Amino acid sequence: MGIMKEVFGKVSKDKEVYIFTLCNENSMSVKISNYGGRLISLTVPDKEGKLDDIVLGYKNLEGYIKGKFFFGAIIGRNANRIKGAEIKIDDKVYSLTKNEGENQLHGGIVGFDKVLWTPRTYVDDDGNECLELLYTSKDGEEGYPGNLNVKVVYTIKRDNELRIDYFAVSDKDTVVNLTNHSYFNLSGHLSKSILDHQVMINSDRFTANDRESVPTGEIRFVENTPMDFRKLTTVGKSISSKYDQIIYGNGYDHNWILNRKGKNLEMAAEVLDPRSGRVMKVYTTKPGVQFYTGNYLNEFENCKGDTCYTKNSGLCLETQYFPDALNHNNFPSPVLKVGENYRHTTIYKFLTI
Repeated sequence: MGIMKEVFGKVSKDKEVYIFTLCNENSMSVKISNYGGRLISLTVPDKEGKLDDIVLGYKNLEGYIKGKFFFGAIIGRNANRIKGAEIKIDDKVYSLTKNEGENQLHGGIVGFDKVLWTPRTYVDDDGNECLELLYTSKDGEEGYPGNLNVKVVYTIKRDNELRIDYFAVSDKDTVVNLTNHSYFNLSGHLSKSILDHQVMINSDRFTANDRESVPTGEIRFVENTPMDFRKLTTVGKSISSKYDQIIYGNGYDHNWILNRKGKNLEMAAEVLDPRSGRVMKVYTTKPGVQFYTGNYLNEFENCKGDTCYTKNSGLCLETQYFPDALNHNNFPSPVLKVGENYRHTTIYKFLTI
């Protein structure tokens, strides 16, 4: 036990990047880098007690710097897509950087996934190991207004929970929508496919997308569609269907509207891998979750274990405000007002059956 720190490399002559290892007494461990706040590995036991790393990632810093799939990263200022890379706050229009055609994806060209965070490690009052990461996003960065002070805390708990707490405050009204972009494969990151995983999403509705995977504003019910994951359903069951949303996304890449009763932590999703017996339960305070099945993965260099990652090698469950929310009055607003405190929590809890 004890938090470990090791050098991962350098982003410049005088800026070292570190990996921090947090663990608990149940053989669960997580490695996190202060480059992009990325989950480098997440090791949990299977039903036989065998340990595997269940998140996709690179074997060196170069992979994370050059890679285009956001493996394990903190995403900000805004998770997901903004159509036309333009937002309007307090009757003022802001032009954002474009990094996916005419749209902005995951905060822009240099989002929070590509910056160096200031780390601090500590053990909390319950004996849990924690990593605190700090970053100040300057006014105008990637087009967003306001100097934004951000804090993200990773905590590994005794009951095999990985907790992520997000905090932010701004000196101007701005948009804040933070998430984590880990790709999970509960059979182990070397296992190539998540199509036999079973997923439950606590949602009756989802936001329909256009051909660019941006919400149109239409909200659809999942009933009688391939988007119905209200009970554990095998991922590959309908992933090749002719449903328009599946065609547009080349699989699942959509925001589900969570069935929430309040603002506290509630169950968002569950993933079961029948082979390993691993179960991951996701709890969040956010109103939505983006379920993505790695539809465009094609990473052949610098991957952990000298493997390669291809379509459907991993799945993401990104807790969030809805994509393109400011352009749709019927979506919850991601605007953070001056003087307000942004705070959200997501927990990934691991079990076996």
